[in-house]
Amino acid sequence: MNTSSNPELGRSVVAAGIATNYHDHGTGAPVILIHGSGPGVTAWANWRLVLPILARDRRVLAPDMVGFGYTERPAAMRYDLDLWVRHAIGFLDALGLDRVSLVGNSFGGGLALALALRHPARVKRLVLMGSCGIEFPITPGLEAVWGYTPSPEAMRALVSLFAYDQKIVTDDLVRLRYEASIRPGFHEAYAAMFPAPRQRHVAALASPEHAIKALERDVLIVHGREDRIIPVEASIRLHQLIRSADLHVFGRCGHWTQIEHTARFCRLVADFLGERP
Repeated sequence: MNTSSNPELGRSVVAAGIATNYHDHGTGAPVILIHGSGPGVTAWANWRLVLPILARDRRVLAPDMVGFGYTERPAAMRYDLDLWVRHAIGFLDALGLDRVSLVGNSFGGGLALALALRHPARVKRLVLMGSCGIEFPITPGLEAVWGYTPSPEAMRALVSLFAYDQKIVTDDLVRLRYEASIRPGFHEAYAAMFPAPRQRHVAALASPEHAIKALERDVLIVHGREDRIIPVEASIRLHQLIRSADLHVFGRCGHWTQIEHTARFCRLVADFLGERP
């Protein structure tokens, strides 16, 4: 249990041998929220607005994936999709969660999709939001995110890329995200994950199209029409491949669907998770 004043610190569990920071809210059917890969990201920063709303009717858990946030960063760790899937399964095993629904954001969507394909018995339903998981030409926005070198100016430029509504790009938000990105160990691990050339990392987070096409799970795909990080065409392609998928595209929305349209996003996800027990 978090006894500090830092809301990003939650509970801790050893998952796949890695001390893992996570948040655990509500009771009922378990849902795992998997964050994106922005510099300085934590599960709390990514999902802080969504957690209390979705937790009204279900148990919602949000871990910091290995290499991110306040989860342990083992020395000389090779960061790749195999590691992240192994860590996610270890997290489910450590908490005794046999079968869960997944909500994955961006990088987390690629991870959630891979987990569902590799361990289908562990996944009930799947929500992919602004998701990786399929190959596409890397955008200038994603190149900038993965190539981030810490400075307040660089962070302001990134936050501006993430948001459609520039009114949310405040000095306080930029300062908080910049300070998060320079915490001890944060940037060192981040820089090791996505070195140039970066198109290969899009491919490394992608699952084979033939496997995606064979997925037999209910899937909700969500994207912002004005997303400058992950192109909306990636979600359109996922929708074409997955037979049991629904696609919802938010207008006037960038990469931060869960922040720019929190209430509507939560209603959409809650309805999807609860409509077919």
